[in-house]
Amino acid sequence: MNTANTLPSELAADRFARRVTARLTSGTDDLPYDISERLRAARMQALAKRKVVVPVRRAAPAVMHSGSTAVLGGGNERGGWWSALVSAVPVMALLVGLVVINAAQDEQGNNEVAEVDAALLTDELPPAAYSDPGFVQFLKTTHTSN
Repeated sequence: MNTANTLPSELAADRFARRVTARLTSGTDDLPYDISERLRAARMQALAKRKVVVPVRRAAPAVMHSGSTAVLGGGNERGGWWSALVSAVPVMALLVGLVVINAAQDEQGNNEVAEVDAALLTDELPPAAYSDPGFVQFLKTTHTSN
């Protein structure tokens, strides 16, 4: 086995398989000949299937078309810090956009409050008149009589 290209999970699975094989082999001494031969044949079949090499799939560094959709290929999975930085740029742009939108909405709300305050202060009535319940009733009656 080439340990340079194997993953730790593959190494652990291989160690587990070797332990199970050793345990099963130690228990075959007491079995009859026909059962031990069937077990040996099954073991040979399992080993023949295990030796099948599965090709490593890698993403293509290109744009692939599938009908009316386009799929981006990633290329090398281990791009390092540069690919992490490039993938973080859209997230940062989104966050900056949200902050700008929030600031613009806050300023718009402040401008609306300032316009209402300016209208109250430049009006002929004092601001206390607007909180008077009698004035509210006066506005309702004059509005309906006009």
